[in-house]
Amino acid sequence: MRGLKAMLWEASVLDPNEGIRFHGLTIPDCQKVLPPARGGKEMTAESMLWLLLTGRVPSPNQSYQLSAELAEKAELPAFVEKLIDSLPSTLHPMTQLGMGVAALNHDSQFQAAYERGIKKSEYWTYMLEDCLDLVAKLPALAARIYRNVYHPDKAIAPVDKNLDLVGNYSNMLGFGQNESLTEYLRLYIALHGDHEGGNASAHTSHLVGSTLSDPYISYSASLFALAGPLHGLANQEVLRWQMAMQKEIGDNISHDNIREYLWKTLRGGQVVPGYGHGVLRNPDPRFIALQEFCKTRPELQASTMIQLVQKTSEVAPDVLKEHGKTKNPYPNVDATSGCVLYHYGLTEFKYYTVIFGVSRALGALTQLVWARALGLPLERPKSYSMDALEKLIKN
Repeated sequence: MRGLKAMLWEASVLDPNEGIRFHGLTIPDCQKVLPPARGGKEMTAESMLWLLLTGRVPSPNQSYQLSAELAEKAELPAFVEKLIDSLPSTLHPMTQLGMGVAALNHDSQFQAAYERGIKKSEYWTYMLEDCLDLVAKLPALAARIYRNVYHPDKAIAPVDKNLDLVGNYSNMLGFGQNESLTEYLRLYIALHGDHEGGNASAHTSHLVGSTLSDPYISYSASLFALAGPLHGLANQEVLRWQMAMQKEIGDNISHDNIREYLWKTLRGGQVVPGYGHGVLRNPDPRFIALQEFCKTRPELQASTMIQLVQKTSEVAPDVLKEHGKTKNPYPNVDATSGCVLYHYGLTEFKYYTVIFGVSRALGALTQLVWARALGLPLERPKSYSMDALEKLIKN
């Protein structure tokens, strides 16, 4: 179904050459016009959420007001905390996240309104309330999973109603004093907020939502799609590969050494992780934005890992072109995203997809609101058996 034009997705469009646009705005556009958090420089999740939902750029005050509204909704119900706390620490963090999100449907306003009977024209209003509630609660849920799995001996900070969504998330993770990581997470989550509707997780949310499942059920399904190795695990694979290369070549980071390691990877029958994309045919603008962030931070410029990422991006495209088996030899966002998290001390690989899941909610949930406002129908593609396909081909 790749490339099949079959979905309405209002928030973003992915152009093979230009990259993603959010309601017509490129990533550099968004970085210029979307408001940062108080005292910060990077655009916030709230400002991106506002843009994806309304198609308009919020004022700083509108963004701050949305932050305050989300903070009021941010605390988890006691039964969800109990559920997450009861899970074994060996259960994958993404499985825990999906379970927690699904459990939040206990208090779904849309489900309750549908059961008592409402007009179709009113569906979107209750969907909006649920979507905002879920976006608000995701940081507390995701942070609780992180602390339970990796740092069970440490208490979780309470929601601070003076902080923005990601400020609270970083604080609850235990990195609230790390201003650089918090700013990076703001940028990361805003950039990953939406990437058109055809990717597996966004499409899953749209499909399940078309049955009139509430946003909690729909997005939990989306998260389980995101957990697949071919979708949301890519930055972990990049980091493992980069660390293996760093171990082999040591501190002598040169283009020649990197080129030799790239060829070793390819000749071993492996792909170079973090390069290529199912749609893009040029360097991913998200990769460029994250690399530009790295250039503003002296500690990242001094990092051997970040230097390796940069120099690999200078060498890999020519090697991949010479190899001749990829349509897009350029870096995508995964080529750098996990490496920066690792540098700042968030070193638990399995958790990275959870952060992606917190981010991707911005686009998937806002489009559930629009799907109900526009009255989009139940999704029901036609399927064929092998015999039926053979008959079609013969005819």
